[in-house]
Amino acid sequence: MKLASLFSGGKDSTYAIYKARKAGHDIECLVSILPKSEESHLLHYPNMITTSLQAKSMKIPQIVSQSDTNDPKMELDKLQILLEQAKKNFGIDGIVHGGLFSDYQRMRFERIGNNLDLKIISPLWHIDQKNYMQELLESKFKFIITSVTSAGLDQTWLGKEITLEDVESLVKLSVKHGFNLTFEGGEAETFVIDCPLFYSPVRVLQANKIWDGYRGRFEITEAVLEK
Repeated sequence: MKLASLFSGGKDSTYAIYKARKAGHDIECLVSILPKSEESHLLHYPNMITTSLQAKSMKIPQIVSQSDTNDPKMELDKLQILLEQAKKNFGIDGIVHGGLFSDYQRMRFERIGNNLDLKIISPLWHIDQKNYMQELLESKFKFIITSVTSAGLDQTWLGKEITLEDVESLVKLSVKHGFNLTFEGGEAETFVIDCPLFYSPVRVLQANKIWDGYRGRFEITEAVLEK
């Protein structure tokens, strides 16, 4: 099946592409929306501009638009317009997204799929969270934390590349502080710097850490593809 991927540059959307390809689907394009601010309930905020490097490394065309509002309905309207464009230009039959447990997102994406006669493919749906985090690393996915907004996650996690040892620490912290281990509730966001889909890793040259005492962001200001 020809698919468009809802792409944020994070571990979930990237791994969903990986799983969809392994299942025999073709990823024809990436669809990304740059949110107005970090207050968006649907879209990733940090480092969306840098997803162009990831798309280049995967050699997949990317359709990008800027949102001028945090209104979820208007964000979804914009997403539907981009998927209409993807259907017209790339002949897609469906959409792949990296949702794990969020019915809020899934129901809205399914509504768009029904409107456009596109199937929804969700390779990570209801996957065990700890097994998933371990599977990511065992599949040679390298990713860093780009935002934290939960108790138990301080500024030391910003920009950190996650290891198997870190997964064990995150399991304990998630139990103690009650956050989602895979961060689907927005407790943290991630950015993939290398994986089997990439022809070249992304190397971060410069970044700013922003921390307000409770939450923070790791904003990539300069990055390149390694040769």
